[in-house]
Amino acid sequence: MSPKLVSPIFPWLILLALGSLCFFSSITITLRQSPSSPTSQSLKISRSPACNLFRGHWVLDPHHKPLYDGTCPFHRNAWNCLRNKRENMSLINSWKWVPNTCDLPRIDPFQFMGLMRNKNIGFVGDSLNESFLVSFLCILRVADEGAKKWKKKGAWRGAYFPKFNVTVAYHRAVLLSKYEPKQSEAGDQNGLKGYRVDVDVPADDWARISSFYDVLVFNTGHWWSHDKFPKETPLVFFQAGRPIVPPPEMLDGLKLVLGNTISFIQKEIPAKTLKFWRLQSPRHFYGGDWNQNGSCLFNNPLEKYELDSWFEPRNNGVNKEARHLNHLIGEALQGTDIRLLDLNHLSEFRADAHPAIWLGRQDAVQIWGQDCMHWCLPGVPDTWVDVLSALIYKHYKGR
Repeated sequence: MSPKLVSPIFPWLILLALGSLCFFSSITITLRQSPSSPTSQSLKISRSPACNLFRGHWVLDPHHKPLYDGTCPFHRNAWNCLRNKRENMSLINSWKWVPNTCDLPRIDPFQFMGLMRNKNIGFVGDSLNESFLVSFLCILRVADEGAKKWKKKGAWRGAYFPKFNVTVAYHRAVLLSKYEPKQSEAGDQNGLKGYRVDVDVPADDWARISSFYDVLVFNTGHWWSHDKFPKETPLVFFQAGRPIVPPPEMLDGLKLVLGNTISFIQKEIPAKTLKFWRLQSPRHFYGGDWNQNGSCLFNNPLEKYELDSWFEPRNNGVNKEARHLNHLIGEALQGTDIRLLDLNHLSEFRADAHPAIWLGRQDAVQIWGQDCMHWCLPGVPDTWVDVLSALIYKHYKGR
């Protein structure tokens, strides 16, 4: 009986096997072509995370060396820590910033200047943007040693690079708005001397540069304090040519200046101009403020767990100003095309990298105290240049 049973069943088994083979083959092909397959998904994941250059950590790299030295002609004496023989300069410049989610390429001055040929870069703000500029000039000079000092169009200082027809300059406008000494009239803020700030009028130093620069970097911050403008000589805020009543407190005045300055930028600076706003960089006074024997004689960067104790405003330390002001700036920039250049976090670690007592004058510390606000050059601002140049390169190359 078995031969009779085998003959009708066997063909069906063959057909079933062939059908199964076709079925699973089609599934395999579908899986390979599907965009949700593991291979294609891993490719998407590798490209999808936004490259955040602002969050990361510092790594000691003995091969990391500055691109310029103390002989750069664009140095400012008090920040030229090599010439002033600041200790640990080799160690200070051996720390490399490593973002958490991507790589930060070091600027190639020749490649960058080739990219920026026939373009101009401007910095507007206080002395921290000036130190940014100095670092930039000294680095770019590697590609064009024929660079010449340049002071036109209201610039405080700058350089022209003839080999590439590129100008990079700084416009000093510490409050961004126009301000000038003022003797108040009787009954106006108790008749005290002060400084008139026209919140709706940009400072003359940068008000007419709208069509000249292809890239602009703004900042303000360190002058918005009672150290700069004590109650004896306060800021007196004006709008539309008249005193604002009631008189705003200093940070309320800052908000008005930010709002009006940003409106001016949005209206007067061409849309094609690449615009950045650099957040305020931190100070590192330890044991007191600048006029209370505050010091920054550190040998290494801070650890991540130490940052909040130094800078969180709720802790009410002497270095709390940066995070507080940066919060106000971040709010004011929302909804604009001005890009936030958040160099504050990476700079918070670097308590070791200020001029401190090495200021180029023997009596400097007695007069001004240690400098724990500005940065040694070469130093941390060189990393700022790496970040900014990477963002500029990405903008123009579309990468």
